[in-house]
Amino acid sequence: MNKAEGGALKAYKNEAFIESREARVLRILAEYMEPEARFRKFQVRDTIVFFGSARAIPRDVAARELEAARDGGKDVEAAERRCQLSRYYEDARELAHRLTLWSKGLKGSDRRFVVCTGGGPGIMEAANRGASEAKGLNIGLAISIPVEEFLNPYVTRQLAFEFHYFFMRKFWFAYLAKAVITMPGGFGTFDELFELLTLIQTLKMKKHLPIVLFGREFWRRVIDFEAMAEFGTIDLDDRKLFHLTDSVDEAFDFVTAELAEHALEAAGSSL
Repeated sequence: MNKAEGGALKAYKNEAFIESREARVLRILAEYMEPEARFRKFQVRDTIVFFGSARAIPRDVAARELEAARDGGKDVEAAERRCQLSRYYEDARELAHRLTLWSKGLKGSDRRFVVCTGGGPGIMEAANRGASEAKGLNIGLAISIPVEEFLNPYVTRQLAFEFHYFFMRKFWFAYLAKAVITMPGGFGTFDELFELLTLIQTLKMKKHLPIVLFGREFWRRVIDFEAMAEFGTIDLDDRKLFHLTDSVDEAFDFVTAELAEHALEAAGSSL
């Protein structure tokens, strides 16, 4: 313990206090101010955010698992599903790689569009990996959850974060984002996607934010946006808040065109 001469413990070094309910506001502020200081140090003002399943694995790993399952005669169906999902791992990796090279090649501009993910495995790992393979900075906004190890090894170490509060983590996703790529995913992916769509729909987010939903079959089966419009729970124009595609080329062309038109000369980030 670090105590003054009289034996008293400084409040900011009192772990029991810092972790208490009364100090919650300090912990929340820390999850705003500490990332802000690091982003400023590395001049990160603009990100391309990737969302998607933590369960996706590389194609070669999935192929080996499927072969082993067939040889062993068990869990073949699950291995086949993981093999299908691995397609999106490879697509995210390629897209992040290409977007990073594009960003690094921008001339006459101080804008940098840095790949940002939730820092974990699956699609997050794939995007960080693609950016790393393009020798670009990339960000991992991890969350403390009860798993052995969450942060993937491809995140730039100086831009690796671990949040306690989901809402502070989502703030940093939204605040710096200039484009979003959403691969197939589960509850977490839907939570992140629909928060952004809600912010845009309600005009709480005023900046232009292109959103790609990658994987036509997945998104058309799991969310029926047409039915939502037919029932009147969203407007017809709300379907224009995202771009649906199966193609890495199309996603790359769409995102870079949107960034060139709306973000290259923009100043600052605003919700």
